[in-house]
Amino acid sequence: MAQDQFFPSIGQVAEQADAVSDEPSAADADTQEETPLEEVESLCMRCQEQGTTRMLLTSIPYFKEVIVMSFRCEHCGYSNNEIQSAGTIRENGVAYTLKVLHRGDLDRQLIRSEACTIEIPEFQLQLPPMRGQLTTVEGLLRDIVADLSTDQLLRRIQDEVTYSKIQEIIDGLKLVIDDNEDEDEEEGAAPKKTVAEKLKEDPVKKVLTIKLDDPSGNSFLEFSGSMADPKWNLKTYTRSIAQARALGLIPPEEESKEEEGDEEKKGGVDGNNEEIYEFPGICSRCGRELVTRMKKVSIPYFKDTLIMSTNCEACGYRDNEVKSGAAISEKGKKITLKVEDQEDLGRDILKSETSGLTIPEIDLVLQPGTLGGRFTTLEGILEQVYEELSEKVFTTGDSTTIGNEDREKFQEFLQNLKAVTKAERQFTLILDDPLANSYIQNLYAPDPDPNMTIETYERTWQQNEELGLNDMNVESYSGDDPKEAKSAETEK
Repeated sequence: MAQDQFFPSIGQVAEQADAVSDEPSAADADTQEETPLEEVESLCMRCQEQGTTRMLLTSIPYFKEVIVMSFRCEHCGYSNNEIQSAGTIRENGVAYTLKVLHRGDLDRQLIRSEACTIEIPEFQLQLPPMRGQLTTVEGLLRDIVADLSTDQLLRRIQDEVTYSKIQEIIDGLKLVIDDNEDEDEEEGAAPKKTVAEKLKEDPVKKVLTIKLDDPSGNSFLEFSGSMADPKWNLKTYTRSIAQARALGLIPPEEESKEEEGDEEKKGGVDGNNEEIYEFPGICSRCGRELVTRMKKVSIPYFKDTLIMSTNCEACGYRDNEVKSGAAISEKGKKITLKVEDQEDLGRDILKSETSGLTIPEIDLVLQPGTLGGRFTTLEGILEQVYEELSEKVFTTGDSTTIGNEDREKFQEFLQNLKAVTKAERQFTLILDDPLANSYIQNLYAPDPDPNMTIETYERTWQQNEELGLNDMNVESYSGDDPKEAKSAETEK
């Protein structure tokens, strides 16, 4: 009960705020100490007078606890707001991609942590990490326009080339926001449309892409309807040493070098063991020393695979990853399995980092890169997907009605996901791997499995480009014709 009072939802806070009178009363003074809202006097950076910062601890459904901070200066009217995480840093970083194609996409909610980088490729625009923010896509674009418009008159006089480039970005973003259409609606030229109608009927005048890259994992970009949203994409990834150091999760570089020197004296790789190799490293969660173990495993009727396991004895952090130990496949592979009962959930499954996972019956779509490489059972990977989504994702719109609808849809999605995790209903599992490094156990091996189909296909040019294969020369390193090299080798 105390937890709920300490972290009320944003909807409850809004309802309570509407009911509060602007005039203070004696009752308000008596209950002030019981409310989670804190007020602190702060220096206004615009007029150098004293303003007020209000801080509120609250929770966002299906996401996490956050601190909402709002500053206002009564002297000059300047106001500002930001959001900070009140929870722990996630185990993995996240990368979101959204294609803004329709007016309704501008209403999607967006959480930007202080470690998040935002990129808009169409304008070659990149926003470095800055203060946390809870807004919508439209709100983000308006903030960018406002920031870029500052000092434009001065740039026009001092540096006309820079002024022209910045003005081109401002005009392009205004074209996406399309304020003129909003003015027409206010004048009564056309009735205001719902978000659903905007999604279907009102394309934006300029299509753009928004990318969020957050190594802390504390940012979020709302999807529409379900994770099968074709305009929305989520990938998780393991933080690099540099990213972990920037987040303060590991010691500074000077201290790390000293620790590496100590490890070299201890021996480093375990060369006495011919099967399991051990590599010293640093835990991305607590920054202490740990050991990563690697072993080569041969999977029957498949190929050699490298399994890497990381275990931190200090904080208990564990992670495992799977890499292919064979050559790059010439074709991609698509595996389709009809899951009928509990026995199917016990099948071994190898999902590589380049494989996507889809369950059409419940609109579950995991893009390549999500969850990384995993070697587990079918039940194990579905439980991991459930845990990740139930902890991280929230779906709320700008209005109360839209928020309730999205919450109900997502609750239904989680219930369906839980049902397939327990095999309470039949479903279809699809692994699509352009590098053919994924595998599902055949219970009838070496005979064909009646519930599983395996298709091979030619990779598209775009898939080869994303995998970095178009510029890779795997046949002739000298640049000669492969056929001529083979005939010359035969003659020898």
